[in-house]
Amino acid sequence: MTSQDRSTPPQQQYAERSYRSPAALAGGALLLLLGLWLGGDALLRGDAHTRLTALFALLLGVPLVTAFTLRPLVRAGEDRLTVRNPFRTITLPWDAVEGLRAGYSTEVVTGDGTYQMWAIPVSLRQRKKAGRQATRGAAPHPRFGPHADAGPAPRAMADQALDELREVQERAARGESSQPHRGEPVVRWSYPVLVPIAVGAVGLAVMIAV
Repeated sequence: MTSQDRSTPPQQQYAERSYRSPAALAGGALLLLLGLWLGGDALLRGDAHTRLTALFALLLGVPLVTAFTLRPLVRAGEDRLTVRNPFRTITLPWDAVEGLRAGYSTEVVTGDGTYQMWAIPVSLRQRKKAGRQATRGAAPHPRFGPHADAGPAPRAMADQALDELREVQERAARGESSQPHRGEPVVRWSYPVLVPIAVGAVGLAVMIAV
């Protein structure tokens, strides 16, 4: 191995980071179990009209619940940010990301537009709690005893996640010399989710009208 080979940095500089909403995952699993239980009972015991209605309701409800609860994901790699929302997947090279922000929702800003990140919800309640703790932490504390300073006040989960994503973006920016061209966002619609929702909605509307 030559000295040039030894100085070549490894392809993978740091591990990917993935973000999902635990509350959405738990709520989605419960809704799917309830829907499958009710729909399955209708399919097994109902008459022909009830069975068709239940079938179209499941075609509509299962992918719809999955899209908004189990599907959302944000994955940060060394060269790109992938945002999987209910009906779209947005792939963003880091050099196309101009900013990350959290107001009433978390968003990634590019030159072509702004994309919401469903997998990292903003909790105003968490922010208020973190703000109160930060205010108390600003007051002087004794070094010992029950009121001793326990360290920095925690931040809301969305703000913590964005801080971590910015760190990954900064690491990627330090390796920009290996990327000769500015990347462009790639947006793909999730047809495996959209098609059954459309079929279920049309079929359910017909069954209700009959």
